[in-house]
Amino acid sequence: MLLSLLSLSFLTLLINATPIPSRGGQQLYKRGSFDYDNDKIRGVNIGGWLVLEPYITPSLFEVFGDTIPVDEYHYHQTLGKQLTASRLEQHWSSWITESDFESIKGTGLNMVRIPIGYWAFQTLDSDPYIQGQAEYLDKAIQWARNQGLYVWIDLHGAPGSQNGFDNSGLRDSLQFQNNGNDQVTLNVLKTIFDKYGGSDYDDVIIGIELLNEPLGPSLDLTKLNEFWDTAYWNARNAGSRQNVIVHDGFQSMGYFNDKFQLADGYWGVVIDHHHYQVFSTGELSRTIDEHVQVACEWGEQSTAENLWNVCGEWSAALTDCAPWLNGVYRGARYDATYQSSTYYGTCDGSQDISSWDQTTRDNHRRYIEAQLDAFEKGAGWIFWCWKTESAGEWDFQKLAYNGIFPQPLDNRQYPNQCGY
Repeated sequence: MLLSLLSLSFLTLLINATPIPSRGGQQLYKRGSFDYDNDKIRGVNIGGWLVLEPYITPSLFEVFGDTIPVDEYHYHQTLGKQLTASRLEQHWSSWITESDFESIKGTGLNMVRIPIGYWAFQTLDSDPYIQGQAEYLDKAIQWARNQGLYVWIDLHGAPGSQNGFDNSGLRDSLQFQNNGNDQVTLNVLKTIFDKYGGSDYDDVIIGIELLNEPLGPSLDLTKLNEFWDTAYWNARNAGSRQNVIVHDGFQSMGYFNDKFQLADGYWGVVIDHHHYQVFSTGELSRTIDEHVQVACEWGEQSTAENLWNVCGEWSAALTDCAPWLNGVYRGARYDATYQSSTYYGTCDGSQDISSWDQTTRDNHRRYIEAQLDAFEKGAGWIFWCWKTESAGEWDFQKLAYNGIFPQPLDNRQYPNQCGY
């Protein structure tokens, strides 16, 4: 893919061998431990660990009975700091361990994306959050290094919430661009750049993601563009050598084609797209052939981008039936229990892979394989997520164990679905 009119081979040489000045005048080099031009990311997200998501670990939330907190913010607020610290320390120390990283490596994956919230590094006076997540991030980076895995650090939640989703820490709020919250986010990113952006992590960290899923259509896009630009140059002026990962803000593919170009002094930028087909009734109404066709189109579209691009989140899901996937106290569109009068089918047994009939197994395998082929048209993919308590369509471990996710990763029961 082109970052300018220069050829790829020359660009690669230029970026890795030639000092590129930042706006502050520093001489910076693009680090080269992962070759986004020629290698493929085949990764998995460590979801539900350092940022809680009720549908991933419902047992943490079900104990509240009739007053279940809808997100991590209210989890901390409801329990208070002392009890929250006790419960989350137990969760952090047990949900993900180095044995998980050994298993990740053993399945043929080569990287992990690790979501973490702003509150791990800085809290607002009004925040109920406890801290301690950063210590486990450090452990995870070392585990990845031990196992020969690469890491993206993903700032998954911003103060006030950048999208109103529970995975930002605070549901039903969209105050990221108000009350100075965007500046707090920039400050947190600087902390991350300062700590993790240096040469000590060149062998393991191959990206720092500025912000997960800012809801561009509902935010001031001009201000969001300014945020991305400021954050990028803060990274470079802080001496960060790491690639900068920019989520697409739910803009169409190609939106960034005229931004972050090498000719304008930018380097080491990767665009992160997230692709799902279950969060609207129109998507749920598709046949398996239509799901596959859409996935294949994603691959074609990625080749029209002028920047490295990775699908940083995707899943095997053909339904939105995983309990609380749409949020605590919310049902599913698929069975018409949430925001829909259209019934597509029952959710009973939809997340228990062991109960799937052969057609259901085949459909999910077809869909996964089409996405694997599509996303490797770009720089690769990162599945969401490594494991869940009971959401089978979103659980890499369960899918692989049951023969739904290819093992080895290049094994195809449905080759050439996309025709490329």
